[in-house]
Amino acid sequence: MIDPSGPMPKYLQLRAILLDMIEDGGLPVGAPVPSERDLCRRFGLSRATVRQAVDQLVAEDRLRRVHGKGMFVARPKVRMPKELVSFTEDMRALGMAPGCRDLRARTIEADARLAGYFGAAPGLAVHVLERLRLADGEPMAVERSHIPASLAPGLFERRAPGGSLFRTLETEFGIVMDEGDQTIEAGPAGKDDAAPLGIAPGAAVFFLRQRTYSRGVCAEVAFSTYRADRYRIHLGLKSPRRSAG
Repeated sequence: MIDPSGPMPKYLQLRAILLDMIEDGGLPVGAPVPSERDLCRRFGLSRATVRQAVDQLVAEDRLRRVHGKGMFVARPKVRMPKELVSFTEDMRALGMAPGCRDLRARTIEADARLAGYFGAAPGLAVHVLERLRLADGEPMAVERSHIPASLAPGLFERRAPGGSLFRTLETEFGIVMDEGDQTIEAGPAGKDDAAPLGIAPGAAVFFLRQRTYSRGVCAEVAFSTYRADRYRIHLGLKSPRRSAG
């Protein structure tokens, strides 16, 4: 019940009640929840108060509105990892079943831009592995990994189709990734990525460029396209004054 004299605002009390319905009540993804009108009547709240609670849960990706149908339990977005882990390890840590579908594998000569990421001259032989990354069978990202051929000769023959790239590099070539950096930008999906991701061309996506190092040597450069409707970015912040103290 809502406590009108309690210290917590009414909309936050209702938010907590709705979360209990989702989590403790065991409502699965896609299950309907009471309408705003029903919530007003059940808890004796104004439409504005109920709307405030619902809007917050929608913003938190716990509920979603479907025009003309009502409100439903949403599939939570996946946080982008802040640690250097493979996609496979990250999905397993989140309790999801990782999957991978190889799209294309080839060896190319790097142009000046790509070679520059490795600190090499143009013409560097580079393995390119394009994969569709899945979580619980759902397309999540298109990933294009670039590895200098000199570091991993015969990579495509020694990696099992759909297997973990990082695991193969470690077990077959002794390459252990220990450092990396990542750049993230938002933009519209192109046709080549939209089709395997199951989204419309022009839909919002995150573009990631990641460089990964092993013992100070850049061993991989990956360009990935992630579905923005399935991912969110969460960053921890510290006060510079506190750090200085």
